[in-house]
Amino acid sequence: MGKLKNRDGGARIAYEAIAPAYDDFTAHHRYEALMKELLPALEQHGLVGRRLLDVGCGTGKSFLPMLSRGWAVTACDISPAMVAQAREKVGVSARLEVVDMRDLPVFGAFDLVWALVDAVNYLLDKDELKAALRGMRDNLAASGLLLFDVSTLLAYRSFFATSEALEEDGVRFVRQGLTSVDVPPGSIWEARFAVEGAGAVVDPHRHRQRHFPEQDVLEAIRGAGLEVVDVAGQHVDGIGLQRPLDESAHTKAVYIARRSDLD
Repeated sequence: MGKLKNRDGGARIAYEAIAPAYDDFTAHHRYEALMKELLPALEQHGLVGRRLLDVGCGTGKSFLPMLSRGWAVTACDISPAMVAQAREKVGVSARLEVVDMRDLPVFGAFDLVWALVDAVNYLLDKDELKAALRGMRDNLAASGLLLFDVSTLLAYRSFFATSEALEEDGVRFVRQGLTSVDVPPGSIWEARFAVEGAGAVVDPHRHRQRHFPEQDVLEAIRGAGLEVVDVAGQHVDGIGLQRPLDESAHTKAVYIARRSDLD
């Protein structure tokens, strides 16, 4: 593969900025409930073992339910500030690394590799998506499964094309959508975020994400040496898997894949 584009550090800059308020900003994310939905689906597709690689782990909230279930966890994120917060939560209970998923090293052979909460949408073209998926594939054990989600067109038209200010416990979260609702599928979407109050001031900063239509994702999966075993949609609350995926009704698309080089 040729040299990847978009090496501007946009995702790292965005998450370094929002790290002080990230846990408050995402307080509505219900990871324990999500695991109760995802793990049975993964088990139906042959999940065995308890070794997890969490790609784009943020402040660690995504893998905490797995630690409590006795899993051995390795986790990484592009933002040093986010990884530092994860380390404060778990100490030496998980291996934590600062890594760009576009250049994911081989940490081991994992039973499950995942990238949750639209982490891969910060990859800004199809080559970057394929490179990240190839790195995740190279970290899978022979029987391992890859799980990741992407935001749908409905999500972008509902979130990155609108503006909102929310206040809770003296903290004000401000989101300003910067992209027209009329841009076509597969476009880059931008929004500006800021946080004020309670010592968690985050100056306005920009997040850029690409919408990846289902066909683009399926092509990237195949190009990364993987095969799809399941595709499902989720509604706005992030709980419950529904099939078939409908980008006009679901806000998340969930993909499960495995290595395609096995008999």
